[in-house]
Amino acid sequence: MSAVQLYTKHTRVWIPDPDEVWRSAEIIKDYKEGDKSLHLKLEDETLYEYPVDLQGNELPFLRNPDILVGENDLTALSYLHEPAVLHNLKVRFLESNHIYTYCGIVLVAINPYGQLPIYEQDVIYAYSGQNMGDMDPHIFAVAEEAYKQMARDEKNQSIIVSGESGAGKTVSAKYTMRFFATVGGSASKTNIEAKVLASSPIMEAIGNAKTTRNDNSSRFGKYIQIGFDKRYHIIGANMRTYLLEKSRVVFQAEDERNYHIFYQLCASASLPEFKDLGLTCAEDFFYASQGGDTSIDGMDDADDFEKTRHAFTLLGVKESHQMTIFRIIAAILHLGNLEIQAERDGDACSVSSEDEHLNNFCSLLGVEQSQMQHWLCHRKLITTAETYVKSMSVQQVVNARNALAKHIYAQLFNWIVQHINKALHTTAKQHSFIGVLDIYGFETFEVNSFEQFCINYANEKLQQQFNSHVFKLEQEEYMKEGIPWTFIDFYDNQPCIDLIEAKLGVLDLLDEECKVPQGTDQNWAQKLYDRHATSQHFQKPRMSNTSFIVLHFADKVEYQSEGFLEKNRDTVYEEQIDILKASKYQIVADLFQDEKDAAPATSMGKGTSKINVRSARPVIKAANKEHKKTVGHQFRNSLHLLMETLNATTPHYVRCIKPNDEKLPFKFDPKRAVQQLRACGVLETIRISAAGFPSRWSYHDFFNRYRVLMKKRDLSKTDKKQICQILLEDLIKDPDKFQFGRTKIFFRAGQVAYLEKLRADKFRAATIMIQKTVRGWLQRVKYKRLRQAAVVIQRYVRGHLARRLAEHLRRTRAAIIFQKQYRMLRIRRAFQRVRNATITIQAVARGMFVRRIYRKILVEHKTTILQKYVRGWLARTRFRRVRGATIILQCYYRRMKARQELKALKIEARSAQHLKKLNIGMENKVVQLQRKIDEQNKEYKLLNEQLSTLTSAHSSEVEKLKKELVQYQQSHQDDGNQLVSLQEKMEHLRLELEKAHGERKVVEDSYVKEKDLLRKRISDLEEENALLKQEKEELNSRIQCQSEDEFAQNTVEENIQMKKELEEERSRYQNLVKEYSRLEQRYDNLRDEMTIIKQAPGHRRNPSNQSSLESDSNYPSVSTSEIGDTEDVVQQVEEVGMEKAAMDMTLFLKLQKRVRELEQERKKLQIQLEKKEQESKKSQVTEMKTEVASDHEDFAYNSLKRQELESENKKLKNELNELRKAIADRATQNNSPDDIQDSYNLLLNQLKSASEELEVRKEEVLILRTQIMKAAQQKESGKNMESITTNASWPNSDKHIDQEDAIEAYQGMCETNRLLEAQLQDQRREHEEEVEALKNQVDAMKEEMERQQQAFLQTLQLSPEVQVEFGLQQEITRLTNENLDLKELLEKLEKNEKKLKKQLKIYMKRVQDFEASQTTVLAERTWQKRTIQVAVQRKEKDFQGMLEYYKEDEPLLIRNLITDLKPQAVSATVPCLPAYILYMCIRHADYVNDDQKVHSLLTSTINGIKKVLKKHNDDFQMTSFWLANTCRFLHCLKQYSGDTGFMVQNTPKQNEHCLKNFDLTEYRQVLSHLSIQIYQQLIKIAEGILQPMIVSAVLENESIQGLSGVKPMGYRNRSSSMADGDSSYSLDALIRQLNTFHSIMCDQGLDPEIVQQVFKQLFYMINAVALNNLLLRKDVCSWSTGMQLRFNINQLEEWLRGKNLQQSGAAQTLEPLIQAAQLLQLKKKTSEDAEAICSLCTSLTTQQIVKILNLYTPVNEFEERVTVAFIRDIQAHLQERNDPPQLLLDFKHMFPVFFPFNPSSITMDTIHLPASLNLEFLNKV
Repeated sequence: MSAVQLYTKHTRVWIPDPDEVWRSAEIIKDYKEGDKSLHLKLEDETLYEYPVDLQGNELPFLRNPDILVGENDLTALSYLHEPAVLHNLKVRFLESNHIYTYCGIVLVAINPYGQLPIYEQDVIYAYSGQNMGDMDPHIFAVAEEAYKQMARDEKNQSIIVSGESGAGKTVSAKYTMRFFATVGGSASKTNIEAKVLASSPIMEAIGNAKTTRNDNSSRFGKYIQIGFDKRYHIIGANMRTYLLEKSRVVFQAEDERNYHIFYQLCASASLPEFKDLGLTCAEDFFYASQGGDTSIDGMDDADDFEKTRHAFTLLGVKESHQMTIFRIIAAILHLGNLEIQAERDGDACSVSSEDEHLNNFCSLLGVEQSQMQHWLCHRKLITTAETYVKSMSVQQVVNARNALAKHIYAQLFNWIVQHINKALHTTAKQHSFIGVLDIYGFETFEVNSFEQFCINYANEKLQQQFNSHVFKLEQEEYMKEGIPWTFIDFYDNQPCIDLIEAKLGVLDLLDEECKVPQGTDQNWAQKLYDRHATSQHFQKPRMSNTSFIVLHFADKVEYQSEGFLEKNRDTVYEEQIDILKASKYQIVADLFQDEKDAAPATSMGKGTSKINVRSARPVIKAANKEHKKTVGHQFRNSLHLLMETLNATTPHYVRCIKPNDEKLPFKFDPKRAVQQLRACGVLETIRISAAGFPSRWSYHDFFNRYRVLMKKRDLSKTDKKQICQILLEDLIKDPDKFQFGRTKIFFRAGQVAYLEKLRADKFRAATIMIQKTVRGWLQRVKYKRLRQAAVVIQRYVRGHLARRLAEHLRRTRAAIIFQKQYRMLRIRRAFQRVRNATITIQAVARGMFVRRIYRKILVEHKTTILQKYVRGWLARTRFRRVRGATIILQCYYRRMKARQELKALKIEARSAQHLKKLNIGMENKVVQLQRKIDEQNKEYKLLNEQLSTLTSAHSSEVEKLKKELVQYQQSHQDDGNQLVSLQEKMEHLRLELEKAHGERKVVEDSYVKEKDLLRKRISDLEEENALLKQEKEELNSRIQCQSEDEFAQNTVEENIQMKKELEEERSRYQNLVKEYSRLEQRYDNLRDEMTIIKQAPGHRRNPSNQSSLESDSNYPSVSTSEIGDTEDVVQQVEEVGMEKAAMDMTLFLKLQKRVRELEQERKKLQIQLEKKEQESKKSQVTEMKTEVASDHEDFAYNSLKRQELESENKKLKNELNELRKAIADRATQNNSPDDIQDSYNLLLNQLKSASEELEVRKEEVLILRTQIMKAAQQKESGKNMESITTNASWPNSDKHIDQEDAIEAYQGMCETNRLLEAQLQDQRREHEEEVEALKNQVDAMKEEMERQQQAFLQTLQLSPEVQVEFGLQQEITRLTNENLDLKELLEKLEKNEKKLKKQLKIYMKRVQDFEASQTTVLAERTWQKRTIQVAVQRKEKDFQGMLEYYKEDEPLLIRNLITDLKPQAVSATVPCLPAYILYMCIRHADYVNDDQKVHSLLTSTINGIKKVLKKHNDDFQMTSFWLANTCRFLHCLKQYSGDTGFMVQNTPKQNEHCLKNFDLTEYRQVLSHLSIQIYQQLIKIAEGILQPMIVSAVLENESIQGLSGVKPMGYRNRSSSMADGDSSYSLDALIRQLNTFHSIMCDQGLDPEIVQQVFKQLFYMINAVALNNLLLRKDVCSWSTGMQLRFNINQLEEWLRGKNLQQSGAAQTLEPLIQAAQLLQLKKKTSEDAEAICSLCTSLTTQQIVKILNLYTPVNEFEERVTVAFIRDIQAHLQERNDPPQLLLDFKHMFPVFFPFNPSSITMDTIHLPASLNLEFLNKV
């Protein structure tokens, strides 16, 4: 195409600009051949004439269409030139905040100078596994491409990161290593990836410093090789360093700092371990304070130092070594502060021996102070004849000191790098590696020295390698597509490299000059002028004889030769090094020992570092000092080694750009950007691309994009390639402008823009035609509408005129009538006026006469009244005198009568009848108390009678004993002392008995008094209670209408909160289960690897051995003990499920607290029971020894006591029944809730006291029974004893009684007395407790009354409305508390009932155990008659739903039913058949009460299921099958557990199949854990199948044909970066896969609730993956993609409705994706649009909304871009949101799963065992 066709009106071009580099303008007049200028209009509407060079025909650069602006890849631009590249980068950086852009194979990274949320872990996972061109440009995409090519091509890779200081090289390299550490994490536990990342803070501390351009500038280059094994896991790493800037140790420019480690150490000098270093603040040291400010904003040196020490520790550096490192660094600081004193006019100098810093320097390094003091100021000169020492001047000493400091730091730097490499080294074989090169970019300053020369030399080598690689890729692409190509002329910088490194080049001449004894920088510069004056890359400045200019590829640089020789030599005096070699610290000595023998490691001035390079062959040891290699020579060797490494790998390039020098966030300086683009080779890449065929289209994309330009007859053909060829040959006449490859069409630069222009013209013409037709149609419609409107208007006007005439006639007639009526009314009103006036005059006259008569009568009446009152007063005065005297007489008489009546009333008041009248409401209470008093009186009488009988018996016995003692004394006089002692004891007992009688009387008196007081108090409380009841009834009438609604609302809110908390708790619990399963899986994998490694050719373990060795200790044993209260509560919650979980929150908390209390009480009771049993055993032993002779008497007494206790027990029961009846009758008579509550409380109190008394009586009965049994046993044993001749009833015997019998009788009497005393104390204690309880009740009532009075007074001060509201709240609170208390009491009673039932079950189980043991004995006896026995059982009774097997058949059962079972084998049977079979086997083991068999079968089942799932860890069908069976097995264990909560839906037949002996609650918990693990594995398998399909099916699939437009793509879609084969999926394929999942789960009988949860999880994953991909891809953020996406989501929702899964919540998980599609389709212009977007996109975060708007890209010219102002408006609207900071969704998030109880309607006796299962060894029972 000619310039005339391109440079037409309205075409936009780029023109040079001194400020912005390039400026946009629009052509306002068509260009013609021969025009000397081009008429332009700038963006500010100013006109400009651009001069055209007619000879060179140089026209301005054309601007790309707006549709191509902001592309991810610069090579996708149609016009490839510098202004297009600069503008594209500027638009992406400023408007979209995109810092990454592709430029062919180069990733251009612009430093944002701010934190961006694009480096999180989820972003790494989003880019992992993706092709490079599929996602937006990112450093992670380059890292993934390198990782993928390493795995696919099995070739080593390199990532070369370069750029200026402050461009972000170090950060980019750090993120690259983080990506590799995350994606290729080590398979072992060495944690090598953490060590690789830990090396970064160390290298930053010792190698980074603050410069004027960057606060964290890397002052060295490094190449890190990350090694991978065959599985592509990280196994190790290695680091090489280049060009450490040693000069920074001793000198820093203004506003710069030394290396960070110096300031970190000074900031931590106050730590106790660093006291010996002698450090203070950094300002006190010369080497750290030359730059001025020693701090950096936003950087905490002390905190960074802690990170550095932690990194040292992580890499295995010992604490002692760390301290030595810090000592060396501190010594360098002290070395810089030495005070050098001049002597002898400056020719000599010295350092004071008392210099504090010298002492610190020598002590820290462990060297001799005197030697170091001497050799710092002297040097040794060696000649052929002699050796002598020479003093040095001050300047020489300063230079020598600085050289020593630099050398020490460089050696320490190399030592640290070596130890880092040792820590990262691995003994495993390295299969491949990825190298990350973080190296300096091209540098040019006002003063350029040796360091800049070496840096630019390295960049020349890297640029040469880059150019050759780009050209190689172009050549490969053309050859692969079969396109004829010609050699592209690209810039070759080999002549410049030869100038530097060739023979007699710059470096060679520099080395030669260094060998000359008197060589100088000026002589070396003169040699350069003489040798290279004719070179095209070398120039001599006009105004200088010591400088030279080198023309590099990026720019020409002038170097000053001063200092080149000194920096190249890198001279350090050997005497000082020898002193350091003799250090007492081994590490310090090792730093300098082998430096001559070591491989060359370069160090030099700024950029002078010892480079740790592993040479391919050993280096010959230098003979002497003179033959030491120079820094330049070492750097050249290391650079050649680096280039060899890079050439042997596949390189990937990252070019970091510094947008501005002020370090301001998102500020773009075009001049600085262009300078760096030229220097880093990006523009060279553009130039090479533009020289060939930069634009590439696949035939399919080209056909879809430009089908509008094709003719109808061409579209009918089926071959798209042929259609495209015909179109291009027709549109572009020059065949050299395009080429047809095998899969793509290649275009020259500018051709795509020309095609876009033709496409836009075609659309414009079509648009004009459509507009013309539509406008004509609209005008016709408008004319018809106007014509019809005119007719209608005429009709209405005519009607209006007719109606107006009729109205006129009607009004005329009405006016006449109105006049007539008005005249009549006026005359009538005049008549009325006259008539009314006459009547008024008459009335006034008549009234005047009447009033006169009235006044006269009134005067007469008043006179009469006065006479009446005077006469009455006189009569009343006389009457009062008489009445007063009479009253006085009456009073005296009545007082006398009243006193008499008062005495009678007082007497009457003391009677019981009067109390009954006063306490009519408390009759029942008084009757009860009276009954209790009567019973206690009866007991008291009985006790008195017993006591009297005992005293009489005692006295008679005493008399008998006296008589017997007299006889005994006569026969045995020696025993007199014992008799005296017995008499004394008897007297003592008599005194104690009398004392007890006295105390009992006192207690009884106090008891009667307290009873009277309590009766009075009860009467008072009754009156107060009546008043309170009245107030309560009034409040009830007020709150009756409102309390129910408010209580229900509060209950609903609390239920919702409870559900949320339950979901969170379940989520946490399942996450723990998931983590446990993951660790278990990892342990199994490691164990398998260990077995594989340790396997030898000898013995191998067979499957039976393996199964026998497996541990089953993880599973609990079968529990047959009683279940505690806590287990009951947990079991109830499981039974009731979510309904019970939705209870009142306060009730739930109280229940939890009560459960804990009951559990503690149960444990205490068990401990007490055990203690009592032990005590009873001990007491039995002692009683058997002591009680021999008093058996018969104790037996009689105990039987009597037992009868009395049983009668008292019956009385208590009768009293309790009467109380219940009385309260029930009272409740029926009075239905008030307060009365019911009071009566219920009364009943509970009585019940509690009765139960306590009952417990006491029970204990006494048990004690008496044990004593009775002992007495009986002793009686039987006494008959057989020869030594005992006396009868048990010795008091009634006439035989002689010896001394031992008397002592035993006395002991029996003592025990009887103690028993009576204990009973008396118990009664006293019960009485005191009852009194205390009544007191507490009275106090509580008083407190309640006071509180209510205070509340009442507060309410009186409020307004009436607030009073009502406050009263309602108080009443609701009180009722709630009362209800909670009632519920607690009710639950206590229910639990007591359950405990009793369980105790009954325990006794029943013991009986069944005995029967079962007999059954097992019979089974063992008939072992060899198995078949006969089975046959007999089948004849005797029907199949009971149990399967019998023998212990040795268990492995066969597990293998046939679990391990080797295929889901297809049981597909035609009952769903979940294995679960039913396993339960029937468990049921038989329960039936025979074999706990070992149950334990073994359950453990083997769980282990077998785990083994199957591990073997088929990627089989969805198998995993779903065992999830269904595990859940069904769990449901069976619940349904047939015997718990009422699980048996609600059971039939009577199913209730017969419940377990009888064992409680498998703990195993149910283990199976629940296993179900969660299987569910998580099922989700993992399904996600693994669906995830590769989601992006292609949901985002890229064209469900609506022809809707989406394709934009031109760049290099990133080249075939080399794409995987082989077509990996695209349609939405139908995704839906088919979902159908497969659904049919599998339904066919295998999985619970519908679980199926719903599975699809909810899968649809969340679909939403997360699709949305994350959308947020990271610019090419899919368009209006057409939004339409496609909405249609695809609608298809998924239709599928959910078709499968009846709309209640699962799966559709709600797609809400963020739906809103993202709607956001792409909405208008994005005005503020109203912004408000609509904010109100609609509630499920998207602010970052996601802004990201989508930034990524939004028009596909056609008719769409408009989203302006920056609109995005700012959106951010302003959304700033109040509190959204999480994450940009991407966590697609690995898993919802907590819930397994609801789902009982089966199948009975066990109806299940048939198919023969295909090979379970013939199972016998039906």
